[in-house]
Amino acid sequence: MAAYLVAERIDLLVDATHPYAAVIAANAAEAAKRSGVPILALRRPPWSPVAGDRWIDADDIEHAVSLLGSAPRRVFLAIGRKEVRAFSSAPQHHYLIRSVDPVDPPLAVPNASYLVARGPFSEADERALLEKHRIEVVVAKNSGGTATYGKMAAARALGIEVVMLRRPALPSVPSVGDVKEAVAWLDHALLSGAERGV
Repeated sequence: MAAYLVAERIDLLVDATHPYAAVIAANAAEAAKRSGVPILALRRPPWSPVAGDRWIDADDIEHAVSLLGSAPRRVFLAIGRKEVRAFSSAPQHHYLIRSVDPVDPPLAVPNASYLVARGPFSEADERALLEKHRIEVVVAKNSGGTATYGKMAAARALGIEVVMLRRPALPSVPSVGDVKEAVAWLDHALLSGAERGV
């Protein structure tokens, strides 16, 4: 990436990856450092619990699996397809797994259902989904934003526990919380330098 930034004479790098894309964010920060290209990270703020939320923080995916306990439960996995493999170690639960792309191969457990869907998801639709599948616990990433917040609001309304995966540590680089702030940062950078490429 650093070689590309230099070869293409890129002057500004914006890291607009997912809040859990720690490897990509680290690579972008290192490439910016090696090439001398200024970097800005677009990092939307995480959700914060409010009255009625029943959140339990999980340090990582293995911790999330352990927090489900040994007694069988009906679990909604809303974490993407890459991390679901870890839940094979807890086959006693019944899983509802939603992902943007199909989970292939399927999770090696006796009871799993799959939904392939892309947000945004409304609170009403999420509540209907949780009720239909009799979900007892939601496992989620604290992605922030509005597109997938519906499941948080629905879980709160239904009194459902949420196992919330903590965000990974990300590189310390200049950052903003939304696109409007990023555009303002870019405008300032463009005005303060010569003609630039981003």
